[in-house]
Amino acid sequence: MPLQSTIKQCDAADTDYTCTFMLELKSKNQLMENYFEGKALLSNGIYNLSPLQAHDLCEQGAVMVDVREAYLNRFKIFNVPALIFCPKTSILEFLPGLPIDKPLILADASGIHSPEAVRILMDNGFKGDCANLSGGLVGWEHAGLPVVINYEERLSGQCVCQLKPRG
Repeated sequence: MPLQSTIKQCDAADTDYTCTFMLELKSKNQLMENYFEGKALLSNGIYNLSPLQAHDLCEQGAVMVDVREAYLNRFKIFNVPALIFCPKTSILEFLPGLPIDKPLILADASGIHSPEAVRILMDNGFKGDCANLSGGLVGWEHAGLPVVINYEERLSGQCVCQLKPRG
């Protein structure tokens, strides 16, 4: 079942934490609006980055947001300077904790579910400052980019992304 995003209307008189976050986000968006313009392919209103583009932007300060579920991100993770684990199923709960002063690159195992997570962020105030990693971790590895591997958490399965828990 797809996640439903919610938008809360806030004004300067609100003291609620979520409203304070939304007002800060609105102010930040005026500074970072269209960060990915000219750096990424825009498709259906979502910026999409190749693994090499994403890697370069991470080296320049962008934050990778891994939206895989916890059991899927124990074996292999992106080796980037700034990485946040935020499962897509809980993204609205994580929203106030996401950095509002850095561009965000959302990624999953293969690039199938991360566009939906980008759309949720966009619907909740993150406009031109979030993008999707095309191909996800599979594309990242195929491009020869760095990953951290925990062999004790290896998954099994026929797919190169090995999405099935052992057992």
